[in-house]
Amino acid sequence: MVSCSTTAASKEPVKKGQIAKRIPAFVKLEADKTLILWELTKDETSYGIPKRRLKGHGHFVTDVVMSSDGQYALSCSWDKTLRLWDLIVGRTTRRFEDHHKDVLSVAFSSDNRQIVSGSRDKSIKLWNTLAQCKYTIEQAHNDWVSCVRFSPNNSNPIIVSCGWDYEVKVWNLTNCKLKKAHDEDHKGYLNTVTVSPDGSLCASGGKDCQAMLWDLNESKRLYTLDHQDIINDLCFSPNRYWLCVATGAAIRIWDLEGKSLVDELRPEVMTTNAKAELPQCISMAWSADGQTLFAGYTDNLIRVWQVSIGTTR
Repeated sequence: MVSCSTTAASKEPVKKGQIAKRIPAFVKLEADKTLILWELTKDETSYGIPKRRLKGHGHFVTDVVMSSDGQYALSCSWDKTLRLWDLIVGRTTRRFEDHHKDVLSVAFSSDNRQIVSGSRDKSIKLWNTLAQCKYTIEQAHNDWVSCVRFSPNNSNPIIVSCGWDYEVKVWNLTNCKLKKAHDEDHKGYLNTVTVSPDGSLCASGGKDCQAMLWDLNESKRLYTLDHQDIINDLCFSPNRYWLCVATGAAIRIWDLEGKSLVDELRPEVMTTNAKAELPQCISMAWSADGQTLFAGYTDNLIRVWQVSIGTTR
């Protein structure tokens, strides 16, 4: 169903990556405080080539997202800042400073006009693209805010967040007031939350090895998909009713209509050591057409998986 077509090498574990929607480009984080912009060539020997290294952060870069037109990237770092990058010239255009501790997560709104960030200082901040902080939600969580995401649904303008306090929270985008706190479901810290392309669902996962599905319109939990390892990342397919779960070394692809497992992807590793552990998958991103899944691993490789079936839902 899904086949691994090629890999791209990196010097450090691939912590996060983001695909441009309209141009063949990919931005990846490095542990040396930089980001790398890759040009996607789709060659048989190498799916992409490094095009430019973006320098500016003073510590580890923790998250990156790209604007929908592929012209800009937004990153955050342990240096307590966010940076907006012009990818054409490879320079920082805005620097966002207001967090007191490491910034762990950033996101663009669907119109690219608003930015949200979450931090180890337990706050969530809403910004405009001029680096002006418009709202601060102090003590948004009782522990680190590990992930923040906008809903693309304009009729239900919300921010979804999760944290190391085991909670998933939904915030009203217009006034940054809390709409719903799901605080009795997960039993461990949360690494990730993701929102479906139509904004009707979100999924969360982390230490308790459970991917939980939430109805954002009715503010309730729908069901849970159990796994055997910590969930590092989640992402919805852009054109199928699928949820991808990065758990340990595996990527599990779920059909949400049937609650059935479509496929389980595991990396092939050439080694003579029988006791060698498989690399962990720690980040994922789909291409806009839903035919290519990019996955970052702890062995410093980006693996590129191709969907080899028709575009059935």
